[in-house]
Amino acid sequence: MCIGIYLQFCIEQQKIETMNNNSNTFLGILAGTAIGATLGILFAPDKGTNTRRKLVEEAQATKDQLAREANNLQDRVADVVSSKKETLDSRVESLVSDVSYKADDVISTLEKKLGELKARNKKLQKTSV
Repeated sequence: MCIGIYLQFCIEQQKIETMNNNSNTFLGILAGTAIGATLGILFAPDKGTNTRRKLVEEAQATKDQLAREANNLQDRVADVVSSKKETLDSRVESLVSDVSYKADDVISTLEKKLGELKARNKKLQKTSV
């Protein structure tokens, strides 16, 4: 049971890493787009004031997009972690319950064997006297 929980945890870690890799890819594409747009604006034949205004607008739009993506990623990771924590808590509780029942079974069996041994010992003591 413990191995199953550990394997499930490892699988979930891989899912989170994959999600992070996808987010990193998206952020790379977003950064490349922003750099390309900025270079396009800089090389466009336009007045300096217009170029600076466009650069500021593009920078603000990129900043806003990055903030949204960071918030989305944070929310997704929090959801996954919360879900997996609940699953892990449930499995640990189940494991503890199973172990408790097994311990009760072992104790009952040992008490039964002890009773049998006491009876056998008593019988042997009677025959040896």
